[in-house]
Amino acid sequence: MITGLPGTGKTTLGQELARRYRLPFIYKDGIKELLFERLGWKDRPWSKVLGQASYDLLYYFLEAQLRASAPAIIESNFQAEFDAPRLEKLRARYPFTPFQILCRTDGPVLVERYKRRPAQGERHPGHVDHLAYDELYEILLHGEQTPLPLDGPLFEIDTNDLTAIDYSKLYSALDMMLPQRAGHSGNS
Repeated sequence: MITGLPGTGKTTLGQELARRYRLPFIYKDGIKELLFERLGWKDRPWSKVLGQASYDLLYYFLEAQLRASAPAIIESNFQAEFDAPRLEKLRARYPFTPFQILCRTDGPVLVERYKRRPAQGERHPGHVDHLAYDELYEILLHGEQTPLPLDGPLFEIDTNDLTAIDYSKLYSALDMMLPQRAGHSGNS
């Protein structure tokens, strides 16, 4: 599972890992954007409603994978008070070892990234990032996200410069967790 504050590069990392390990990549914003396309978008309260629905669907898809004893990559800015209990409930039903990746980016870098999001045109306008900026400013500036209190490996990765990430240590750690999948992408 990949977690971190908004703008830390979670989706970029998740796409890279999904490609390398040939695993399903289930991410909240991807689900949310499908909901925007089907149900429409308008304002911040509606975005929050669809955000909650996206979490429900993320956990639904994760449970389907776990039921099949199949690994998956999940990604969001998970919160300990909400997500740790949900994950522990799933672990009680389908024993698995969560491998948590925490993306860390300095606060000022996050603030600048988040400010640029609407103009970059890469995210669905339904996220209404321009309306969320004031709400998230202090959180982003602080630049700290606490990992989930889960019994499993925690890997912290510096995502200040997304073009300079050294994936080698992360790959080594994941290869130990997923030995049958290591190197299956054709690229190492």
